[in-house]
Amino acid sequence: MRILHLLASLDPRAGGPAEGVRQGGVMLRAMGHQVEVLTLDRPDAAFLRDFPLPLHILGPVRGNYAYCEQLVPWLQRYVRDYDAVIVNGLWQYHSFGTWRALRRSEVPYYVYAHGMLDPWFKRTYPLKHLKKWLYWPWAEYRVLRDARAVLYTTEDERLAAHESFWLYRATEAVSTYGTNAPPRNDAELREGFLAAYPHLRGKRLILFLGRIHEKKGCDLLLRAFANVAALDPGLHLVMAGPDGNGWLATLRAQTAQLGLDARVTWTGMLQGPLKWGAFYASEAFALPSHQENFGVAVAEALACGLPALISDKVNIWREIAADGAGFVAADTVEGTEENLRRWLALDADARAQMRSRGRALFKARFTVEAMARDLLNVLERDPFTLTAGLHA
Repeated sequence: MRILHLLASLDPRAGGPAEGVRQGGVMLRAMGHQVEVLTLDRPDAAFLRDFPLPLHILGPVRGNYAYCEQLVPWLQRYVRDYDAVIVNGLWQYHSFGTWRALRRSEVPYYVYAHGMLDPWFKRTYPLKHLKKWLYWPWAEYRVLRDARAVLYTTEDERLAAHESFWLYRATEAVSTYGTNAPPRNDAELREGFLAAYPHLRGKRLILFLGRIHEKKGCDLLLRAFANVAALDPGLHLVMAGPDGNGWLATLRAQTAQLGLDARVTWTGMLQGPLKWGAFYASEAFALPSHQENFGVAVAEALACGLPALISDKVNIWREIAADGAGFVAADTVEGTEENLRRWLALDADARAQMRSRGRALFKARFTVEAMARDLLNVLERDPFTLTAGLHA
C-alpha cells in the first residue's frame, strides 16, 4: 500500500504520536509498503534531520491552531499518489484541512484519535471544552463523520470517546498500538545512565517517564512516594520527561515541601541510550495517569522487564492486571501508594516472576509488528465491515 501520515508536528516533546508514526512507518516499509509523512513543522526543525521516512514539510504555521495555507492545495494535488491518508490527532488544522481537501476524494482518510476525545479533558478543563464545543459541529465532528474509520488503540478508548460530545458520528475501528523491542545491551545501557547520574548508583529506583503534565498524575506519585519512602532509605524516585505546560516548578516546590529533595531526581527528557538506561537501572515503572489511551512508555517498561504500577485510567490496564505484569489501582494518592506498597512487599522471587510476565506480555501484544499488522487489516478491510459508532 501507499500510505501518507499527517501530523501537526513530529516534535518528540509533544508525546507518542510522532514516535508511533516513526516506528510503525519503518516497520511497514520493511514489510514492503510505501510510507511517507506530511508535517506542518518548520523545515529547519532539528528533530526532522534524522527522521527515517520520506517527509513533506509544509510549515511554518500560524497560531496555536497550526493553520497552514499550503495543506489543502498540496493534498488535492498529490492525494492520488496514495491509497490511504492517516490523520494523527485532532484539534489542529491538519485534521480539518484534511477533511476540506479529501471529503469528496476517492482516496480514503483515517483518523487516529490518540486519546484526544477522552472525557477527562472535558471534566478537567471545562472552559477549554466549551471552546471546543463551539468548534466541534463545523469542524472536528465532520472530520470524524466522513473518515473511512476513526482508529482507537483500545476498546476502553473507543467507548470513552462517546462521552465527550453528544453530537458524535463515526465509523470506528480498534487497532492495537505498539513499540519496538528495546536494545539488549542492558548492562552497558544501565552503566551509561548511572555514569550520567552517579548519585543514583546503589539505589532502588522507581521510574516515571513521560511528559510532566497534570494528566500524568505526577503530583499523586510524589505524595504517594513520600508516604512510603521511610520503608527503605534506598528508595529513589526518578522523574524523567519534558515539562509539558510549565508545571515543573510547582512539582519541584511540592517535592521540597514533602521533604523529598534528596529522594527525587528530575532528569528532563531522556532519549536514546539514556532513556533505555533509565529503564534498565530501575526496578519498577510508575504511571498514575488520569488519562492514557495506550501508554507507549508502559509498553517499553514491560519490554525491559519493569513491572508497571499504573492507574486504571491507563487503557491497557486490563491486560497488565490479567497477565500479572504489574499492579493497578485508582488514579488517587491512595491508589498510587497501594501500588507502591504492593510492589515493595514482594519477595525477590515474586518480583522476578512479575518481570518475566511483563516481557511476555509485551511480546504477545504490544510490539510494533502487531501494530503494523493491525493497521494494515483496517486499511485493507471492506468499509462495510467497520463499526458505525453513533452518539446523540
